[in-house]
Amino acid sequence: MVKRETGNRKRVGRAVPWPNRLRCALCNRRVPGMDELLYWVGMAAVAVTAVTGVLEAGRKPIDLFGVVLVALTAALGGGTIRDLLLDRQVFWLADQTYLFAALFAGLATFLVVRIARLPRNLFLLPDAIGLALFTVIGTGIALAADVPWFPATFLGVVTGVFGGVLRDMLCNEVPLVFTGELYGTAAWAGALGFVALLRLGVGPALAGFVAMGLIIAIRLAAIQWRITLPRFVARR
Repeated sequence: MVKRETGNRKRVGRAVPWPNRLRCALCNRRVPGMDELLYWVGMAAVAVTAVTGVLEAGRKPIDLFGVVLVALTAALGGGTIRDLLLDRQVFWLADQTYLFAALFAGLATFLVVRIARLPRNLFLLPDAIGLALFTVIGTGIALAADVPWFPATFLGVVTGVFGGVLRDMLCNEVPLVFTGELYGTAAWAGALGFVALLRLGVGPALAGFVAMGLIIAIRLAAIQWRITLPRFVARR
């Protein structure tokens, strides 16, 4: 039991449960600067994922408008679906800076690839980073909205992977999350790790960075050693 002040009266109430403690931390009530950290991590996620959209679109005979469209869809798609599911204002409509960041990152990458010759699979690294950033941000936002921990981790995965799904569909490719090395699995493992660390009392900032590192490590290791999940093959 804890005592809380209400005007001049003292009221006895229940201790704040763990999800609400997390919400307090995410809303900067317990961890100074946490709102700012989430904001800039989200901005970095948008920019990095826009880069992957340009690099993927560059494999196709697509003009500048098409490349920008793919970049914006990749950068904003996952977070948009998350916000619609949570019935909250879509993040890039609430703050157009995200839209500008995605647009600038996409155009800058477009110019770079026209000047310099880049490795064909270069997009896999920023894609892994974007996956990690968006997954942790999505999980944190879902928990802050009082979503139970398990569906919150799934919303983190949705935030992390659906931008890439939309990107690949626009480029007429089978989405990487469905066919490639561990992708959604890496995101979900990181989201679960994030929640577990928070439950153990680790600060949100440290838990987030550890979870991001876990996602990137799993994804890059899967690419290096071609680790995949079993594929469905119907018996004949």
